[in-house]
Amino acid sequence: MVVSNIDSRGNFARMRANIKPNLLRWARERAGFSLSTQRKRFPRLEAWERGEAIPTLKQLEAVAKAFFVPVGYLFLQEPPEERIPIPDLRTLGNGPLGHPSPDLLDVLYLCQSRQAWYREYIQASGDNPHGFVGSVNVNAPVRETAETIRHVLGFDLDRRRTCPTWTEALREFIELADGLGILVMCSGVVGNNNKRKLDTGEFRGFALADAYAPLVFINGTDTKAGQMFTLAHELAHIWLGKSALSDTSPASRPTQELELWCNQVAAELLVPLELIRQELPRTDPLSDMARLTRHFKVSSLVILRRIHDAGRIDWNSFQKAYQEEVTRLKAMPRSAGGDFYLTQAARVSKRFARALIASTLEGQTLYRDAFQMLGIKKERTFLDFGRNLGYMI
Repeated sequence: MVVSNIDSRGNFARMRANIKPNLLRWARERAGFSLSTQRKRFPRLEAWERGEAIPTLKQLEAVAKAFFVPVGYLFLQEPPEERIPIPDLRTLGNGPLGHPSPDLLDVLYLCQSRQAWYREYIQASGDNPHGFVGSVNVNAPVRETAETIRHVLGFDLDRRRTCPTWTEALREFIELADGLGILVMCSGVVGNNNKRKLDTGEFRGFALADAYAPLVFINGTDTKAGQMFTLAHELAHIWLGKSALSDTSPASRPTQELELWCNQVAAELLVPLELIRQELPRTDPLSDMARLTRHFKVSSLVILRRIHDAGRIDWNSFQKAYQEEVTRLKAMPRSAGGDFYLTQAARVSKRFARALIASTLEGQTLYRDAFQMLGIKKERTFLDFGRNLGYMI
């Protein structure tokens, strides 16, 4: 509810928002902010939360923007019950995780919006649905399913050996999935907002299963090593036809049947158990990690998991070696900056970007809508992005 103050001359003073104080506190806590960190930005926030003062409408809009919450939520009588729009298969110990962050929710909603647009675009183009989506169930044999996915993608060991490094193999992995019709989006931020970084402690990826527009999102703040396994895991979800939010990694032991099956398929897809058993040295299986990483063109984290799966090290030894390897990988320098347009293509998927740009240039999609889905504000940036993807604009 918006109310107005009227001065002695009968003129309207600044419009004030008569809202429930607890909504402001909810919005701040939802965004993970403390009062102390927000005092400089909003000096009267504490008074607003106590109901001792009323913010103006302009101030309320600024709060909503800073706390990543729709301004309409702040006019409700009670905080809304926000739910993750897809099955949440993340766990903390043996129980579900807590309330989702605004960053996670906004990324999910953005990807759903992109998927809905792309589904309509593909259907209007007369394309057929993808037969591989939902083609298996959790009772399907892990080995045969992994082999099928490898064959359909063309991501076999011979193909990977043409890549100079396993990080190049990851790029190839993404390109092959994209070529198959799967929208693979890898980003470490919400949209293009580099101040809203995603947290791997909250999630590593998710799959949005759809016969026309299957989509996989990978949390780009994870190590490249972790991203490769996440992609394989989410592809298993696509083959199942089951959308889900995941936090699994090569070191996890999911208790849920579906997540356990997807982890097993992911590991077998990347490194067939029969082949690594043939390659492992008879003594000290961890001594040949570097060669095995080069041979299979996968991360050392995946190799460690497969050494355990092969029965060569116990779970405690695996966990110790895994954490040591994670620490080593995180200490390695990361390239700073980079090409904006290459980063943008990875964030939104080349397949999606090309379709959206073509539709916009043809007048089928509004520039405003395209800018929103791409996280772009200027027409020049949009056109340069199109040129970078090969359009003669």
